[in-house]
Amino acid sequence: MPLNYTAAHSSRISKPSLKRAASSPFSRHKQRKPISRASSKPEALDEAEDYFGDRLDDRGLVKTLATDLSLRDVARTIKYIRSHMFDDLPEGGGFNSVRISEILRFRKSLPPTVTVTHVHAFLRSPTATDKEIAELAKAGIVRKIVVPGRGTGGSSIAEGVILYEDLERLVQESGLDEEIAKTLLKCLQDNPLLLNLPSNAFTASEATALKQAGFLTSSSQGLQPSPSFTHAASPGTLTSLLSVSRAPSGSLAAIGGESAIHDAGGSGTASGIRRSSSQLSTENPHSSNRTFQISLPNTGPYLRLLTAARAHLIALLQKSRFREMPLSMLQERWDGGIAADDQAARAKKYRGEFAGVLPARTRKWKQFYGLRFEWVLAECLGAGLLEVFETGSVGRAARVV
Repeated sequence: MPLNYTAAHSSRISKPSLKRAASSPFSRHKQRKPISRASSKPEALDEAEDYFGDRLDDRGLVKTLATDLSLRDVARTIKYIRSHMFDDLPEGGGFNSVRISEILRFRKSLPPTVTVTHVHAFLRSPTATDKEIAELAKAGIVRKIVVPGRGTGGSSIAEGVILYEDLERLVQESGLDEEIAKTLLKCLQDNPLLLNLPSNAFTASEATALKQAGFLTSSSQGLQPSPSFTHAASPGTLTSLLSVSRAPSGSLAAIGGESAIHDAGGSGTASGIRRSSSQLSTENPHSSNRTFQISLPNTGPYLRLLTAARAHLIALLQKSRFREMPLSMLQERWDGGIAADDQAARAKKYRGEFAGVLPARTRKWKQFYGLRFEWVLAECLGAGLLEVFETGSVGRAARVV
């Protein structure tokens, strides 16, 4: 009997392999991890912006930001505001020579004026401040400048004040002819309270030179609006009632055409308003009812800088949950998180560790040319855009009104 048929070999029992029955018809498909999708609705507030979790303690509002006891009158306050507008250029801030030149030239080109609301932030009584400005203007110490179309109310940037000595220096350094400069200064001295100067005070050549230098602008005062909307007896104009009624609905002609506002005597400069032929024939460029608006050179860049700085500071406050923040934290955000100038920061920089952002890369220096935080804070406080209060624990804080 062969050995391969022994009982030992036949005793090996092999069990058939059993396949587990599928518990679901989809079990053979590959399983994928669920994809975490972002919420379609953004969160109302980033948790990183909420540092305190509750409102700050309010121990009372701060009436004035004046820390210098010498700030008791308008003239000294104007000088203080002008001298504390910008920060000095930091050493090793990442600025090249071209950028340094741009910053210095921009600062020098700005007019030496401040808004009336900014002065209110340093003096306790706005009413008394306005009365003092009127008395100083009558005495020839300050001059009030009004820019039309720049808002009304407490947050307006249309009203500004300038010391007369600064205005006189500005006129003398403007490159105007000596006789024209003397005529302008004499007219300003003879009319200390007037915001508009009569057009017959200057000749045509003098008015042109003063406009080009930026000291005068044309005023639309004295122009009468065209009666094309109210009278239907002018069928030749697009804004007549007959033309508007026959125009197809939804077209520009149905609302008077592209120049409807100008045809009706709307707002704008005197050269930009379209007038009827009867007005042009009877208009005298040196008539007594026409005036020139007193202005300052480079007022536009100054107002744009002021408006953008206000909006940016308010936007920083609105990022917090309760739209309030300690002034120390708000200043850090305004500065852009730049490196501190203490011994610890210098040691980190020496070791090659991160110690903050270079000032040249922050918005404070790229867009606002080094505008100081305290200056913008006082501007917003005087305009009524925010209020400053004492917390008792983290110092002073600011909140959006």
